[in-house]
Amino acid sequence: MPRTPPATQVRVVTLTIDGQALSAREDETIIEVCRENKIPIPSLCWMDGLSIVGACRLCVVEMAGSPRLSAACSTRVAEGMQITTNSERLQRYRRTLVEMLFAERNHVCSVCVSNGHCELQWLAQTCGVDHVRMPYRNHAYDVDSSHEMFRVDHNRCVLCTRCVRVCDEIEGAHTWDVMGRGSDCKVITDLARPWGDSDTCTSCGKCVQVCPTGALVKQGTSVGEMVKDQQFLPILARRRHIR
Repeated sequence: MPRTPPATQVRVVTLTIDGQALSAREDETIIEVCRENKIPIPSLCWMDGLSIVGACRLCVVEMAGSPRLSAACSTRVAEGMQITTNSERLQRYRRTLVEMLFAERNHVCSVCVSNGHCELQWLAQTCGVDHVRMPYRNHAYDVDSSHEMFRVDHNRCVLCTRCVRVCDEIEGAHTWDVMGRGSDCKVITDLARPWGDSDTCTSCGKCVQVCPTGALVKQGTSVGEMVKDQQFLPILARRRHIR
């Protein structure tokens, strides 16, 4: 009988994050190590259980010996790394990014169903964004309420693509995708068909639960009523991997 090849042994490395000496597996990313050690680091596109896209750039960190900022979600740890997660430079950078997200779309928190439960709103508070220093685009985006259970408001979308990835990688339907470029970019269902006319959507609601803002919500929710549960995702991802 053929022998089962031995499991590859993962090496443990030591590194420093914000002056704290830590150890981690070499196959882990910086953001995973930060989460494990309760080191706060902001992100919008990254989520445990989904593939990495590095789209929002909010998780960038400084590394000793490198003038460039590195995305913590897509950078694996290495022996001897010295990482800074919350310098004055990073604070300015992140605040600007959050302001740009607000200016690009139409995020009006006071009338949003996710008010008080929104990751973008929480990031704005964390980064000290009490006003936006750049002009708003004020472009009206459509709202698709054709689905009997859910709706999508493109005015509140931050293009994190969590919905695209969870639909493809966890549910296996690949109903969602991305269309367009730059400021005209938007998430779509079934080649830009109305969500209610989708032939592939299973109405599982996973996309709604992983959405960080009020872009994807349940029908019938009012201001501040949309509370999302994202704790199911890592469990589903692990079970799917085991299979």
